Amino acid sequence: MKLIIQIPCLNEAETLEIALNDLPKHIDGIDEIEYLIINDGSSDNTVEVAKNWGVHYVVNFRRNKGLAKGFMAGLDACLRAGADIIVNTDADNQYCGEDIEKLVRPILEGKADIVIGERPIDDTEHFSPLKKKLQHVGSWTVRVASKSDIPDAPSGFRAYSREAALRLNVVNEYTYTLETIIQAGHEKLAMTSVPVRTNEELRESRLFSSMFGYVKKSMVTIIRSFMMYKPLRFFGSIGTVMFLIGLILGIRYLVYFFTGGAAGHVQSLILSSTLMMMGCMTGIIGLQADIIAANRKILEDVQYHVRRLDYQNSQEQADNDANSGGKEG
Repeated sequence: MKLIIQIPCLNEAETLEIALNDLPKHIDGIDEIEYLIINDGSSDNTVEVAKNWGVHYVVNFRRNKGLAKGFMAGLDACLRAGADIIVNTDADNQYCGEDIEKLVRPILEGKADIVIGERPIDDTEHFSPLKKKLQHVGSWTVRVASKSDIPDAPSGFRAYSREAALRLNVVNEYTYTLETIIQAGHEKLAMTSVPVRTNEELRESRLFSSMFGYVKKSMVTIIRSFMMYKPLRFFGSIGTVMFLIGLILGIRYLVYFFTGGAAGHVQSLILSSTLMMMGCMTGIIGLQADIIAANRKILEDVQYHVRRLDYQNSQEQADNDANSGGKEG
């Protein structure tokens, strides 16, 4: 059983070694632990720090591509390296490295494919009251969209089985945390969470420059993911609301019409007709989007099988190269 711990990095030279030193070197049930960093266009000596420490793999971006693309590139590299379990953590040592054992345990026991670390949000001192409230609201929204019970959706401290990693496909460019939960819920992957500890803050978050920006981008990500994976429900709900409002206004106009007072309420009839037509059109859009989603599901299945064959071939080639090198030696 091989575990690879991946760490996305952007100018993390000052904190990376602290985070690496905190990572476990042995976990019961794991035969091999390796480490990988994703250098997301760093301009400092992040890569040198990682290599001097002894990191096994480095994924390099020449310019910053964002957390979501870095996460997917890390998964790809880990799968090609033969990882059975992949753990994602932060370079600022936000999470306690010892708790990685808690993350991988449900996967080792066959109880889950994805395990997400639940931070003690209410007890974290460097989280403002507003941020704590927004974290809870955001997690509740993701739970509704994904039909899951994950209490800390924005947490980046998580473990994936090989099967789950093969299924994931992040399309937004902001963050992977919210979309992957919604996608996993749609794919009916087994998810769970475990309580984890956090360390003192070494630097401010770089994921967002303001609380408003964080909320805006998170909501866009959630709504977009919901539209992708539950299009009929999304557009159907909007269309139903518009149609019902139009229907109520239409009934109201008919009441006035049959009581002889409809002359001054023609606007209600026009608005009623408009809303009912818009509701029907939105419902049709939902049906079309649902058909597109069905095609996307087929493409995802094809992608899954192609990935599986590709990674198996990569691993077999690596094993053959290693065996050839051993025989030549």
